[in-house]
Amino acid sequence: MTERPRLLPLLGPAGHGGRDAMTCIYRCGNACAHPVPNESDNPYFGDVVQTEVSRRGVVRAGAVGALVLGFGGAAAGALAGSPAMAAPGNGSGATLPEVQDFTPARRPGNAALTFKPIPPNKLDTLVVPNGYDHSVVIRWGDPVLPGAPELDVHKQTAARQTQQFGYNNDFVGVLPLDRKGERALLVVNHEYTNENLMFPNFTTFDAMSVEQLRVAMAAHGLSVVELERVGETGEWKPVRKGKLKYNRRITAHTTKFDFTGPAAGSAWLKTAADPKGRTAIGTLNNCAGGVTPWGTVLSGEENFNQYFVGADGAPETLKPKLARYGITTTARYPADSRKWERADERFDLAKHPNEAHRFGWIVEVDPFDPEAAPRKHTALGRFKHEGANVIVAKDDRVVAYMGDDERFDYLYKFVSDKKFKKGDSWTAREHNLTLLESGTLYVAKLDYTSADEIDGSGKVPSDGAFNGRGKWIKLVRGNTSYVPGMTAADVLTFTRLAGDAVGATKMDRPEDVEPSLLTGKVYVALTNNTNRGVGTNPKADEANPRTNNKHGHVLELVEDRGDNTSETFAWSVPIVCGDPADASTYFAGYDKTKVSPISCPDNVAFDGSGNLWISTDGNALGSNDGLFATAIEGPERGHLKQFLTVPLGAETCGPFITTDNRSVFVAVQHPGELSGASLENPASNWPDGDFAKPGVVVTWRLDGDVVGS
Repeated sequence: MTERPRLLPLLGPAGHGGRDAMTCIYRCGNACAHPVPNESDNPYFGDVVQTEVSRRGVVRAGAVGALVLGFGGAAAGALAGSPAMAAPGNGSGATLPEVQDFTPARRPGNAALTFKPIPPNKLDTLVVPNGYDHSVVIRWGDPVLPGAPELDVHKQTAARQTQQFGYNNDFVGVLPLDRKGERALLVVNHEYTNENLMFPNFTTFDAMSVEQLRVAMAAHGLSVVELERVGETGEWKPVRKGKLKYNRRITAHTTKFDFTGPAAGSAWLKTAADPKGRTAIGTLNNCAGGVTPWGTVLSGEENFNQYFVGADGAPETLKPKLARYGITTTARYPADSRKWERADERFDLAKHPNEAHRFGWIVEVDPFDPEAAPRKHTALGRFKHEGANVIVAKDDRVVAYMGDDERFDYLYKFVSDKKFKKGDSWTAREHNLTLLESGTLYVAKLDYTSADEIDGSGKVPSDGAFNGRGKWIKLVRGNTSYVPGMTAADVLTFTRLAGDAVGATKMDRPEDVEPSLLTGKVYVALTNNTNRGVGTNPKADEANPRTNNKHGHVLELVEDRGDNTSETFAWSVPIVCGDPADASTYFAGYDKTKVSPISCPDNVAFDGSGNLWISTDGNALGSNDGLFATAIEGPERGHLKQFLTVPLGAETCGPFITTDNRSVFVAVQHPGELSGASLENPASNWPDGDFAKPGVVVTWRLDGDVVGS
């Protein structure tokens, strides 16, 4: 089959889990319908493997590494480091932010979540609790750059879209611009496009004009938008007057990205257009992300595989590596191809086989320097990044936690070599902007306390908890690899293969991974895995305790000694999602008759009191997706309550609670993305009453108090 099918009503809504089939196709290339990319024979039970391989197994990225790569001297000298960063303030357009603290505020007093939970529903609107209001901050096609035209789907061009807010917003970050709390920067990424819902009379990708393909490319990427508070409320709106010096669009087809870290300049990243392997064009399929303590935004490149064709013509030795990342190597045009090679031949792997290696990284954007090139940090590894979230450890090194959003893939963390510098000087900021360029990358291996009691039903073991111990297995530090037979460049470019080699624990789609800045504990959203325990796939284990896991669960990691740089940790599963009336669900032992039903946790966030907020993707219980909150400490731990729902067909992304705890931002992604829908025949009219448009929403309390309480 050579063309992505246009879905018709007769196909029905069935996708995977609770997602509609249309979402499965457009968002991830129908990944769940393809074979599981992880075919490694990692053990699922037993002892934790040691984090250090023998010294004889250590491979350095020098002459020995060049032999392993098979590129001779070209690879040997390619790992000498990343390009020097231009000093801020020297004509770069950078402005030192007035506010230097980008951590969530710590709410004084009672941290209880007292809002009345909303019921599950299938309404085509955004529903919030009594006593709250909401408004649309910005939507697809709204102006971002000064002078940008309004959206007109009949006149859309790539030039117009490059000036406008992109499609299918996912991550949301809000960074304060002033000490009064009246101005802020909204930073949002745009994960993917749905051409059925964007273009009039859409039929097939082959029938699209090249200009329309470029419009789709321009609708990917990120947007930076200056906001202003509405009066004394928790509402925010875009600034529409003035120079808008921070406003920016980053796209898939024009924006240049600098590679940093050990793999920058390696043979794996070199192409005909970029023989030095140090500059990529564009970013693809950006999913979740995080705000760093130094005021930048991290964004994860996720399902980039679906944008490439021609892998059947790639070098034979490369095909297993491409396949491990979900790229079809047996057909020129996979059914999930977007045909972007018609607009830019670099997406044809038969001609440019290394182009795929230039995606799948963590991207860092400095919203305070609109002229600075965003960067792709190779030191954090390459996989289907959901996102990355950073905490400053006790010794002032920074630690980034990451998940690889694929069935049976892994959890990772990165520990920087350098230490975070406090202060508001240019020197401190310039230093902190280099923290993610060098450090140690680890993958997680979990051990179990009640392995023999796990039968796939979700029944809690006799000791009263799903829990155990774990180790972070060292993969690479700088130019030193700890994976036998792989150089540092190999490990960082093909991190999944490194995880396979050291026996990392296969998880149920690890998506957002975020540490609490109050406790240092780490929370992992494991969205679902309907393949768990089915056929020859891995069986349930204590960290993934259900067969055919369609509702997902949440994992909690507690690093030893409260040190986020530790190589050992304890873990538990405080929440096993689903209908609380279902015996297979678990909510940290809380009375389940008082708990809201939840399915498919995707993103997590914290308010200033440390309460955990969870957004969902693909609710398999029949309701619209939503946002939930629960205490994770004290007697209310596990008392999960639904805070909002999004419109029909939409997914709840973000979420982000502002530093003053008065505003909750969420991204409403793919509203109306239901089988049979089109621009002319929309399944949702949100938010303007005509056709569906993804957008960002802010919610606040009518009395002006902090949200949640």
